[in-house]
Amino acid sequence: MESYKREFIQFLQGAGVLKFGDFTAKSGRKIPYFVNAGMIKTGDQITKLGEFYARAYMEKLGKKQAVLYGPAYKGISLSISAAVALSKEGLDLPFFFNRKEVKDHGEGGTFVGYVPQSGEEIVIIEDVITAGTAIRESMDILSHLDGTKVIATFIMVDRKEKGQTDTGAMKEIENQFGFPVYSIVDVYDIIEYLEEDPANEENVTRIKNYLAVNGAK
Repeated sequence: MESYKREFIQFLQGAGVLKFGDFTAKSGRKIPYFVNAGMIKTGDQITKLGEFYARAYMEKLGKKQAVLYGPAYKGISLSISAAVALSKEGLDLPFFFNRKEVKDHGEGGTFVGYVPQSGEEIVIIEDVITAGTAIRESMDILSHLDGTKVIATFIMVDRKEKGQTDTGAMKEIENQFGFPVYSIVDVYDIIEYLEEDPANEENVTRIKNYLAVNGAK
């Protein structure tokens, strides 16, 4: 396993973002592990997380000029942290996020921050993909921005699960919308990391059993 992947998984565990137990995903699936970006709650943690996103961005897109979009609520801090980290790498990108409820006073509108203009490209910053539900919601929201184009999505963890069919959710998103989804790590990286310690045997078994049913073919 690449050292940065091990470092990232250790970071997720240390911050309480990666947990094992019984959870329900946004897709409604009962899952044996949970990745919750909402557990990031200190300056050091959000700074470190932003650096991981920035590394992934630079590796995949280089110095590509784009606008970062963070879906409310968790994506807000993720997109801001990524923007800050990228600025330290010499890439100053604008960012924005959506409101859950449209504001009907003051400046009004659905979005907060920079509003992309026609011809500009957008990169979505998310936490995880299970069945692709959240990404499809984001695409529906972003469809109201005329003349813009989403060119990529970056996530923390690819769960390697089925989407609406037996095809992986990430591949379905790529096929449906025409842009790649990049992850810092995937569930098989997590399994590999856990298998280094025999004390994790139960969690490894539960995850493998889950993937046997819900994993992408």
